[in-house]
Amino acid sequence: MRKILAIVFGLLFILFAAFQYNDPDPEVWIPIYGAAAVACLMAYTGMARWWFLALMAVLYVVAAVYQWPPVFEGFLFSEVGMRSMNIEMARESGGLAICAVVMLILAALSRQPQSIRR
Repeated sequence: MRKILAIVFGLLFILFAAFQYNDPDPEVWIPIYGAAAVACLMAYTGMARWWFLALMAVLYVVAAVYQWPPVFEGFLFSEVGMRSMNIEMARESGGLAICAVVMLILAALSRQPQSIRR
């Protein structure tokens, strides 16, 4: 289960990073999603320790809380485009939260005894 999740989310995070290429601040978001993809690769190969993945989860949670908009206006575009920066900030916070949840799940699965993981 750990390997399947690590591959699926690792590829998803690579896709997230690729989508950031046209973002106004790709130098911030490509490394954030790239680090999540690398952590997934490490979890896939068994190189990541549970505490490393848990630490990554904590960092992503802190970043998601910090990035949360002052006024939540949703995640979606309106018919005239993005209404405000609050929507963009909510999306960025949501992406960080996805990273945090995945890191937490991988940490929990990596903590299982070796005999159960196979």
